[in-house]
Amino acid sequence: MAKGNLYIISAPSGAGKSSLVTALIKEWPDIEVSVSHTTRAIRPGEENGVNYHFVDEAAFVEMIDQGVFLEHAQVFDNRYGTSRQSIQEQLLKGKDVILEIDWQGARQIRQLVTDCKSIYILPPSVVALRERLQNRGQDDDELIERRMRDAVSEMSHYGEFDYIVINDDFEQAKKDLSAIFVSNRLLKEFQQEQHSDLLAELLTTEV
Repeated sequence: MAKGNLYIISAPSGAGKSSLVTALIKEWPDIEVSVSHTTRAIRPGEENGVNYHFVDEAAFVEMIDQGVFLEHAQVFDNRYGTSRQSIQEQLLKGKDVILEIDWQGARQIRQLVTDCKSIYILPPSVVALRERLQNRGQDDDELIERRMRDAVSEMSHYGEFDYIVINDDFEQAKKDLSAIFVSNRLLKEFQQEQHSDLLAELLTTEV
């Protein structure tokens, strides 16, 4: 069995990252999304262990001290971290694994996992980004303004990523995202490992 690929997907808040990833994994049963740990409060509709592993500050710091996290970062006033063991287990099962993390965490992961693939999702315009944040109905005006300011800083790091997806038309953006996964599975190295028996047979069978 070929080892799975590790993918990093980042975006400014409101660019549609979570919606795109949710749509993608519905069509790809062999893609897993890593469930991060976070100290932020659970939101309506979220489920512990599904959307995030929700922990308090003390527990998160203890996990850092124990070396549990492959990466961790502070975003706004909350901490987020990715379990090292969970990622390794999924990859060894042949699953492609998605990490939904910010550029800080992405930078840490690229230093540790040099063959990972990184994708940055951008909105089609600043106006569209603001509208999406307002339409979510999750934040007050002050927090939206803070997210907009931070978005400019976050988007300045797009050049650190391997792929760029512009989320203007949702269906097209989903196709673009899916194409990245398809193309990487067709790479020679992956195909050689996935189909070693077939390739051996094709080259040794007498005609």
